[in-house]
Amino acid sequence: FDCKTDVDDLHTVAGFFTILKNPRFSAINYYAVAGTYGIQEGLYVPANELFKAAFGKNWSDAHSDPEKALKEVYSIVAKTLKKDGDVWIAEAGQSDFTSALIRKIQAEMPTLNTSLRIHVVQHSNWNEEVTSPDKLAFVKSNSDYHKIPDGNTKGNGSPGFRNPDLRDWDSRIKDDAAKEIWRMAVDIANRYNGKEGRYNNEAVAAGGLDFSDLSETCHILGTGDIEDGGEFFERMGN
Repeated sequence: FDCKTDVDDLHTVAGFFTILKNPRFSAINYYAVAGTYGIQEGLYVPANELFKAAFGKNWSDAHSDPEKALKEVYSIVAKTLKKDGDVWIAEAGQSDFTSALIRKIQAEMPTLNTSLRIHVVQHSNWNEEVTSPDKLAFVKSNSDYHKIPDGNTKGNGSPGFRNPDLRDWDSRIKDDAAKEIWRMAVDIANRYNGKEGRYNNEAVAAGGLDFSDLSETCHILGTGDIEDGGEFFERMGN
């Protein structure tokens, strides 16, 4: 999650938490990283309380301390790779941090073929445009890189999770913990959306939702056939 400067990442955190509360996906071996931004201008959206509430200890803060975050994430993925597992990265932002992670994996595990074992999923042209060009090229050349259709629009092959009219999310979610995470995400997003030069997300400003960065996770989990936010809550929120 880049969290700079769009607040859509906060809604995406809540969306991913909703997936984790679904019994079908409750055993996912996941790890989240905040602050994985690239070269874009604008202020960061601080939401550590949301990450703590949603993910407990299963996340790192790359905004405050990128080197510490890199070490923490490497220690997690190395365990999986050493057990012959693969790593899937949903890029809810740019690829700069992923580039650093792959370089560290290659340095520490030189015989491992990262192009076969590290799978990166990206949905946004803008995210690619504000990734450091050399780092984006490195990730594309040293991972199994998947570019899927943009999650901001429905009907293009990816779920369309940006909807200014989706305001009744509270009634669509049955799990109390998921409701609380969504409330927190919506409150923080409203607090920072368009403030102090940050990007003004029009869907959020209209009272709707934007968790478009969740489209990559849905692709990874085989639920990329979800049409939009309404269907997401029908399938994941009950």
